[in-house]
Amino acid sequence: MAGQPLLSARGLTRDFRGFRAVDGVDLDVAPDSVHALVGPNGAGKTTLFNLLTGFLPPSAGRIELDGRDVTGLPPERVARLGVARSFQITSLFPQLSAREHVELALASPSGLGWRFWRSAKLMRRYTDRAGELLDMVGLGELAEAPSEALPYGRKRALELAIALALDPKVLLLDEPTAGMGLEDVDRTVELVARVRQGRTVVMVEHNMSVVGRLADTVTVLQAGRVLVEGPYEQVRADERVITAYLGATDAAH
Repeated sequence: MAGQPLLSARGLTRDFRGFRAVDGVDLDVAPDSVHALVGPNGAGKTTLFNLLTGFLPPSAGRIELDGRDVTGLPPERVARLGVARSFQITSLFPQLSAREHVELALASPSGLGWRFWRSAKLMRRYTDRAGELLDMVGLGELAEAPSEALPYGRKRALELAIALALDPKVLLLDEPTAGMGLEDVDRTVELVARVRQGRTVVMVEHNMSVVGRLADTVTVLQAGRVLVEGPYEQVRADERVITAYLGATDAAH
């Protein structure tokens, strides 16, 4: 890999009561790239994702962000260093508007967000930027809608706007198209392609069509280990991947 990886792991391992979910994973994520983590159920994708974001401490190994050792740091520290994460299950405040969600995210580095009910006037400083981010994810016309009124695909778009409000170096997306119909999948692919400009994205994704449309590099995991890694077309044609994950029928598409 040319240049310094923005996010890297060496020998990353995680054990759960005798079960090794992640087993000595080495990973390099290049700056300004989309890097996909794929694999069959139980391959260790989500555990690896949780290790990279500080939600789980590793049993062994090392994680570096932009050359800095972040191994074992709690998620809030990792987030402050420039890693933002969206979750597979959307978690929003039902009564708050899309705009209010993004304003709170913009205010969070200052601590103002925790006092927003006493600081409505101060929160207005974030309104313009919140509007820009909502426009970026296609929610400009729904800025005042409460999150509970948004369709599922639009809730995921709002979650992405919240993550972008943190101005991350690395944006981690956990199953960004899970549970979506075809129209929302296409909209989400276009959205990620748009917001990736000037950013580094790591995503766990089960939809190989989405991976093929977005990813520069694909890492395939099996039983907690890296099975194969490379560009999508190369990975898709690898016999080990076809056997372990894609299946002959999927690999032909």
